[in-house]
Amino acid sequence: MTILIRRARVADAAFLPAIETSAADLFRSDPQLAWLADAEVADAQSQRDPIRQHPVWVAVTADGTRCAFLNAQICERELHVWEISVATGHQGQGIGKRLLQAAREFALEQQLTALTLSTFRELPWNEPFYQRQGFVTLQPAQLSPRLRQVLAEEAQHGLPAARRCAMRLPL
Repeated sequence: MTILIRRARVADAAFLPAIETSAADLFRSDPQLAWLADAEVADAQSQRDPIRQHPVWVAVTADGTRCAFLNAQICERELHVWEISVATGHQGQGIGKRLLQAAREFALEQQLTALTLSTFRELPWNEPFYQRQGFVTLQPAQLSPRLRQVLAEEAQHGLPAARRCAMRLPL
């Protein structure tokens, strides 16, 4: 199947909530995180501003179906990946890897120093996936104040802090 990775357009915002909801179904496989599969996602209106203001990429099939996206933001001299979501029927095809590659190329063009993100430890599509892409899990002493704040805010929103980590891919 041919998949095009491109920068998101405002019109793509209408498709992102369904992608995020579909991608979240994976959390049903973990009893402690199953609630995330039913958690509210950002609506299309909320997706428009990030598309206008930050780097966001979408994956589009040959028939025009949006099947995945990556939402990022330049923070200091790093590109922080806030989210990668791949719709259920398109998972396991390398689309997430290709979205990360687009983000990496953008960061290099912008002369940024790294990609960063926060994710769950041990879930196959989280920390191990990012490690295979070259990300390094940061130890508490290695966390920048910004990443420390990201993890703290996630914990305040109910994500189990002991299962979260921050990762960095130096460029």
